[in-house]
Amino acid sequence: MRQVIALLMLCLSLGQSGITGVVEQTSLGGNLYLVNKTYRLTEHYVPPDLVKPQVKMTTGGIRMRKEAAEALEQLFQQAGEQGHTLVAVSGFRSYETQRIIYQRKINNSGKRAAELYVAPAGASEHQLGLAMDIGRRGNNGLNGSFGKSKEGQWVAQNAHRFGFIIRYEAEFTEITGYAYEPWHIRYVGIAHATEIFKRGIPLETYVEELSQSTFGGLLHHASHPAD
Repeated sequence: MRQVIALLMLCLSLGQSGITGVVEQTSLGGNLYLVNKTYRLTEHYVPPDLVKPQVKMTTGGIRMRKEAAEALEQLFQQAGEQGHTLVAVSGFRSYETQRIIYQRKINNSGKRAAELYVAPAGASEHQLGLAMDIGRRGNNGLNGSFGKSKEGQWVAQNAHRFGFIIRYEAEFTEITGYAYEPWHIRYVGIAHATEIFKRGIPLETYVEELSQSTFGGLLHHASHPAD
């Protein structure tokens, strides 16, 4: 926890203009690092400890940061023991890969749809190496049907036990800036994930409240992503 607080203090002391520079220097330093349309990563940032989770996946090149990958393995194993087969679809994505995906979404669906469903380059949690898009056996499509499936419902109720949160809930759109994504889980650690789950709040609100109680609310942009 002290490591996370130290990272937040460093980020807050630099202010919004310094956020892009601090990530490379600290290698995140903690799992609460907030990345969204306001707080972005540099184009050069790559997590230092990416590994391939030992889980069922759609392609062989899917990676996450080591701690998150180990937690994902435990989540998938427990799901399997409960009769739910999960599949990893997309983990770490580089700045350039995200730029291509975002531009393709604009070309195919228009800018408004892109803004709701795809993060711009630098604003994606996938670049952190702490996020994973997941599907289920027989249906790896990333759409709302996952949230209605038995697998998706199990994940929604149990992900926090392994340190993950459903990052983009439908009721969070005004704060996060993104539409409902039941397939996108984000690793923050068990203690934080459990608290976020119990309170039913987005990561932006949780980090803002943490900064309020610790630093007097200096992270004032966290709950108001840029348009």
